Amino acid sequence: MKINFFSESITFQPKQKAKIRKWILAIVDSYNYKVEEINYIFCDDEYLLKINLDYLNHDTLTDIITFDNADNSSKNKNIESDIFISVERVTENASKFKKKFDEELHRVLIHGVLHLCGLKDKTKKDAESMRNAEEQALKIFASS
Repeated sequence: MKINFFSESITFQPKQKAKIRKWILAIVDSYNYKVEEINYIFCDDEYLLKINLDYLNHDTLTDIITFDNADNSSKNKNIESDIFISVERVTENASKFKKKFDEELHRVLIHGVLHLCGLKDKTKKDAESMRNAEEQALKIFASS
């Protein structure tokens, strides 16, 4: 069980890494999944836009791209992932939504994990479920 934090194109590390790791493991466990490895890679908009273009053929800025690297052929519930996060987008969104940077960062961190646990956000109903799950997870983080 590894949760790693890296940076590309910028210098950034989240605060409270041990608390974040424990929180993520608890959330994953609550969905009956197991973390094999999650690599969070913090970057700038330009770096993430290139990934978005190269791998997803999307020419848009985004705050997060989650790659599911698990072998799902056996329908296991193991999580192996690379999650890329634009710190620039998180900063801008925190301002836009009038949130503290760390709260918005935690929302994005858990958003990727929730996708890996099977939650979707493409439809209005799914997006509402995702937001509710994020809010619940953020409350757990705040109380731990």
